[in-house]
Amino acid sequence: MRFSDLERPPLDEKFLRGRLVRPGSLWTQIDVLAETPSTNAVVAAAAAGGQPEGLVVAAEYQSSGRGRLGRTWTTPPRSALLMSVLLRPVTVEAARWPWLGLLVPLAAAAAVRAVAEVPAQVKWPNDVLVEDRKLAGILLERIEGPAAVVGIGLNVTLRESEKPHEAATSLELEKATTTDRATVMAAVLRELASRYQAWVDANGDPEVVLPEYRELSATLGRAVRVELPDGTFLEGTARDLADDGRLIVDTADGPRPLAAGDVTHLRTAGQ
Repeated sequence: MRFSDLERPPLDEKFLRGRLVRPGSLWTQIDVLAETPSTNAVVAAAAAGGQPEGLVVAAEYQSSGRGRLGRTWTTPPRSALLMSVLLRPVTVEAARWPWLGLLVPLAAAAAVRAVAEVPAQVKWPNDVLVEDRKLAGILLERIEGPAAVVGIGLNVTLRESEKPHEAATSLELEKATTTDRATVMAAVLRELASRYQAWVDANGDPEVVLPEYRELSATLGRAVRVELPDGTFLEGTARDLADDGRLIVDTADGPRPLAAGDVTHLRTAGQ
């Protein structure tokens, strides 16, 4: 093992299975790997082989972790929660699947608020922030099957000297009441399971997600600058989410619903 800091304890796989893998639970299997290039790749391969939903794969270290837009996600060993889950919301129409990308960071933020007492918020489309510091990122990939592989990377004991960029943060840096990764992981998976089941039971109805998303959003109501997939930019005020999860930005040329984009929160007078 290439761990440079063995003072950070390993994830307790037995504890996690005992807490989460039970009759009637969404989670059916939890595996903790010492190292892997990408937990999303491991789960995607399992999905392609017919694995039912409920698989969770976590890793102590990812050598080729990926974020949105092809960016890398690399953290020191055992300093973060790095996990991917397999979901198959086959009863939900395909047009509503993008809501999964909003539901997952919402669950992560709620878990952090509950067990770590850190005032986390969600940034559209799939980040978790504390103020404007990035605590976690989510990567949602839809694959044939159909299935959704959802990767979650959440900084837990990342130190100031280990930050990949100035805007990063961790539970430790935010003075969380707990930095036990198994406790936080169990909380994230519980919050995700309850929200996911409610969303599936409602056939993907956005109203299952929207009220809480609006409440915990760091983006809605803010002046934003958005880099679009084609490399162009627009500025305006993030007003709300459309029924399909797109971000509605009020610009000088009128409202623009955005399906994708890299959002920067802009500071205005008084902020």
